[in-house]
Amino acid sequence: MRRRDFVKAIASSSVAWPLAARAQRPTIPLIGFLNVASADGYQPMVAAFRRGLQEIGFVEGQNVAIEYRWADGRIDRLPGLVAELVHHQVAVIAATSTPAALAAKAEATAIPIVFESAADPLRLGLVASLSHPGGNVTGVTNLNAVVSPKRLELLHELLPTARVMALLVNPASTTLTEIETNGALSIAHNLGLELHVLNASTERDIEEAFAKLGQLGANGLVIGADAFFTSRIKLLGALAARYKVPAVYENRDFVAAGGLLSYGGMIADSYRLTGVYVARILKGEKPAELPVQQGTKVELYINLKTAKALGITVPLTLSGRADEVIE
Repeated sequence: MRRRDFVKAIASSSVAWPLAARAQRPTIPLIGFLNVASADGYQPMVAAFRRGLQEIGFVEGQNVAIEYRWADGRIDRLPGLVAELVHHQVAVIAATSTPAALAAKAEATAIPIVFESAADPLRLGLVASLSHPGGNVTGVTNLNAVVSPKRLELLHELLPTARVMALLVNPASTTLTEIETNGALSIAHNLGLELHVLNASTERDIEEAFAKLGQLGANGLVIGADAFFTSRIKLLGALAARYKVPAVYENRDFVAAGGLLSYGGMIADSYRLTGVYVARILKGEKPAELPVQQGTKVELYINLKTAKALGITVPLTLSGRADEVIE
């Protein structure tokens, strides 16, 4: 072989080899993360989800990638977002809200799905059995929809002479709204309370609902467990302070934002467990064989500064049960 041809052959092979090596590198698995709300207010939950992944050995940006999709409160956007994740060929979908779980199950029948939901997955039709889900769906439930009536009881405990209360729900989340409304109406009847159900699926709706409380003569407000409200904690807290309304929601962030009371399941831990299940599926386990995990602990938080501003005396029987009292 002539020297010129030899050098040319070596040069060609030196270019082709790294290209071939790059082509043979294994690609890291891709997770689809889907939520009906917006990213605002959900960073602690996303961080908890990542912690769950890390427990099984997956670190975002190192050996796993995540495609995030947020519907910004518009349930009608969810099918399209699921289609995007399917197009990206994600290995598993983490559907971290009830509407997201329902949309993922309907649109992604061939991809493993791990849900995080406040409602009963059997009633939603997400799984055939809690112990043996079957199909491509499993997940984690928190207690926030189930314990919603308890929030009304706690508000009544703080305001024993009040006879008119209100419940704020998101009508776009039909299943959650039905569960919470029925439960709250039942408790209201038992306590001899008049309960007004107010709907809000936009920020303007929320502001109008608060403005309407005075017209209804409502003495307190229970805010339904919904991802739309969770991403608007600061707005809810600010409106409760502006209208001087004793209000209760599902998580501590609301109390830290100036709300009076919160009572609900440990959402961050539910997201962590969701991350654990996603990681286990990436390791090769099947969703059909992973039993649905159910939250068992609830937390109570009280803002004494807000109570004082509202002229409410918190009984020791209640503050003594709180996981934390914010002063």
